[in-house]
Amino acid sequence: MTLDEIIRARKSVRKFEPKPVEKEKIEQILEAARLAPSACNAQPWRFVIVQSKTAREAVLKHGRLEEFFVSNKWATEAPVIIVACSKKELLVHSIAEKAQGVQYHLIDIGIACQQMVLKAQELGLGTCYIGWFNAKQIKKVLDLPSGLNPECLITLGYEADSEKNSDKRTPRKTLEEISLWK
Repeated sequence: MTLDEIIRARKSVRKFEPKPVEKEKIEQILEAARLAPSACNAQPWRFVIVQSKTAREAVLKHGRLEEFFVSNKWATEAPVIIVACSKKELLVHSIAEKAQGVQYHLIDIGIACQQMVLKAQELGLGTCYIGWFNAKQIKKVLDLPSGLNPECLITLGYEADSEKNSDKRTPRKTLEEISLWK
């Protein structure tokens, strides 16, 4: 597949086959993230690969935002949940953030995660970003060390056959709607 084909084919997958994802494929996906650019080459990302059913269920059960009625129950079908975490550095992520008002670590993690989902698509795997979750509870459930903060969850697995032939991609704005030429 060309990069354009991968980008066009990528969609949020919420139904997965009960088939494990091969370690080699997960490593290729992590390698794509590792090679992502970052502010001052700080590489603030760390990834927790959650594969066991018990751990996945705990992450989703304790990490839900009940006050907003967001359960993400569909995500329990995914054989892998990747928890993208930040590890901030003093100069780049604290001083620069105060000076510029930009959370560079979040931009960096977004770039790394996008490279991961595109690589997953290339490898025939489906993904879905989850942004609504209780980071403090997930940190506790996974017993993450101090300084490591969950920023994003990505489900990963083989898309269910029932979903493969449906184009569930949400409509996109036109180029005219998203671009200004000066």
